[in-house]
Amino acid sequence: MVSIFTDGACSGNPGPGGWGAILRYHGTERELSGGAAQTTNNRMELTAAIEALSALKRPCSVVLYSDSKYLIDAVEKGWAKGWRARGWVKADKKPALNSDLWERLLGLLEIHEVRFVWVKGHNEHPENERCDRMAVAESKKF
Repeated sequence: MVSIFTDGACSGNPGPGGWGAILRYHGTERELSGGAAQTTNNRMELTAAIEALSALKRPCSVVLYSDSKYLIDAVEKGWAKGWRARGWVKADKKPALNSDLWERLLGLLEIHEVRFVWVKGHNEHPENERCDRMAVAESKKF
């Protein structure tokens, strides 16, 4: 079982943003982070999950911890698959945002068995706080 912790941050929304992820497997940890000059918080939350899952070298059983209700609800409640089925249109007929990232994430979810766990952000969860620090540091590079 691989544990993944992710977070995204944005200074302004849109604005410069960053993401951070921690992958943990049998006591070994790997940190990943990156950012973009002009992005949104939701894009950074999605990117953190995508980059972490993309770093796995073979299909894995994963528990992914995130403070993003956008990420978790869209997957767990089936919204993202519905958007894709309707050509990236939401139930209210408005375009689904971030379809490029959702397409990538849904593809990764077909490879890996992922269970999502929501954690309250900025609530002294050690890995979430570490991911947040990485994300903020990346956003400051722009």
